[in-house]
Amino acid sequence: MPLTHPDQRALLLDSASLYFRAYFGVPEVIGPSGVPTNAVRGLLDMIASLIERGRPTHLVACWDNDWRPAFRVEAIPTYKSHRLTDSGDGADGESVPDALAVQVPIIIDALAALGIARFGSDGYEADDVIGTLAASHHGVMPVDIVTGDRDLFQLVDDAAQIRVLYTARGGVRSPDLVDQSFLQEKYGVPTGDAYADMAVMRGDSSDGLPGVAGIGEKTAAKLINTYGTLAAVREAIANGDPALKGAQRARLEAASDYLDVAPRVVAVARDAAVPDIDLRVPTAVANPSLMSRLAVEHGLTSSFDRVLNALQIE
Repeated sequence: MPLTHPDQRALLLDSASLYFRAYFGVPEVIGPSGVPTNAVRGLLDMIASLIERGRPTHLVACWDNDWRPAFRVEAIPTYKSHRLTDSGDGADGESVPDALAVQVPIIIDALAALGIARFGSDGYEADDVIGTLAASHHGVMPVDIVTGDRDLFQLVDDAAQIRVLYTARGGVRSPDLVDQSFLQEKYGVPTGDAYADMAVMRGDSSDGLPGVAGIGEKTAAKLINTYGTLAAVREAIANGDPALKGAQRARLEAASDYLDVAPRVVAVARDAAVPDIDLRVPTAVANPSLMSRLAVEHGLTSSFDRVLNALQIE
């Protein structure tokens, strides 16, 4: 996508991260249809706020077509296994509150009605779609990634103008702006790639990644800073580097099988199949009749109006 204006900016939304936050953060409201709408309202309000503050020229709601991809599960079977739920028909899926699950189709319809691009990639998570889009925009335009997931910190790249708006603490109205200086100050690592290597060793219980037993965040960061990369740390162990000794060496050696596969699980893909569609923010409502129906059935008029105002669509 060629850069035509110096003020272009892409805004990539980690959709599930945001609508889960909306569901748990916005008081439940039952629409005229009898269906709760707090996640829908919350997400639309977030989008409006992000557009008003950032004025992106391109906007994508990135989707989990597969929240637990086979290539990650094959590498580490515990990957997100604690989030599995038995649907009763023998097929396991992600555990999602019923009152949120019924809102997801409404969210999909609302984005379609507004004309906001939304897509995922079969066999990949939204993180991978974001990674692929960020890579495709490298050197083309600045990219802001909106998420409550630290996994995406690995994409931060000052030279490519890729940063993360991290919503876990302050929400979309007061997110942490994650750039390389933030990574250095908060985690003691200089780049997104270094963050990914540190994260492999640290592990993440929320994703079912055990990490290296006894190697916490600070120790992992120190090792990365000393040797440059996780691969270099492992090479130093294999070569008998005397600086790696005692319990630390033993722990890293014991985790060898995990370290063989974990980088592929932690790494955000940059090669997911994504459609070639227009990612520019809409300049007109894509489907007025659908938006009108959703507004009436679910009491979403004010939320739609806020997004339209942010988009400056009359």
